[in-house]
Amino acid sequence: MLNLKPLKRFGQNYITDNNIVEKIVREFNPHKDDAVIEIGPGTGALTSFLAGSVKKLYGVEIDKRVIDDLQRRFPQIVFINKDFLKLDLSEIERQSKKIRIIGNIPYNITSPILFKLIENRTFVQDAMLMVQLEVAKRITAKEKSKDYGILGVILNYFAQTKLCFKISPNVFYPKPKVFSAIVHINFVEREPNDVDYNLFIQVVKAAFGNRRKTLKNSLGNSKFASIEIETEEFNLQRRAEELTIEDFVLLTKIIKSKLNLYAKL
Repeated sequence: MLNLKPLKRFGQNYITDNNIVEKIVREFNPHKDDAVIEIGPGTGALTSFLAGSVKKLYGVEIDKRVIDDLQRRFPQIVFINKDFLKLDLSEIERQSKKIRIIGNIPYNITSPILFKLIENRTFVQDAMLMVQLEVAKRITAKEKSKDYGILGVILNYFAQTKLCFKISPNVFYPKPKVFSAIVHINFVEREPNDVDYNLFIQVVKAAFGNRRKTLKNSLGNSKFASIEIETEEFNLQRRAEELTIEDFVLLTKIIKSKLNLYAKL
């Protein structure tokens, strides 16, 4: 194994505790016929436990320094020297099954990675990711809680989320200043409900645009400012954090109908 200095520009914090790695892999529960992508294998801590346990394993690693060493140690694994955010998941050979994803991801690009997974949910079965604890709480938050926001609403519309366990800074090199956590995101096949998914995401983002204000004010300061919604259609005097996912679905449908109506005028 290479003795490398983690690079700050890649957000690298290497796991140094094999007990934690084993716990993560047990929670992930890989099967022999799985096709798995590991985001950022780094020095191979997770990779060593995954190698040989799944049918196909891909390691997507942006750091050129480790690629040769990883390929030498794990010749059965396909390593891709690329930024995961620029990877076309549709090109990954997965045969009939969807891809499973695991990784100790750079915390500074957590949201872009999550939204990439949402956009590629037709190819992805589930994802187990190490993220900052505060982000994990937001991902799994329920309505009327302080952590409830854009990530929680959008992810829990497209998936079932679980905060598996938190992780101390002491198991990393270098030690981060925050606690981490493992989250498991299982994408679900939703029944057709006439929801414009892209519009749904835009509505959720707009609703939380001014978190402490009412929906009327938040939407009034967004791209939906020109849309007039009557009280009997939807109560806009609430705040975004009070809405359930079903409420956001209904609001999206109302806004969609208004947009269609305005387009005909």
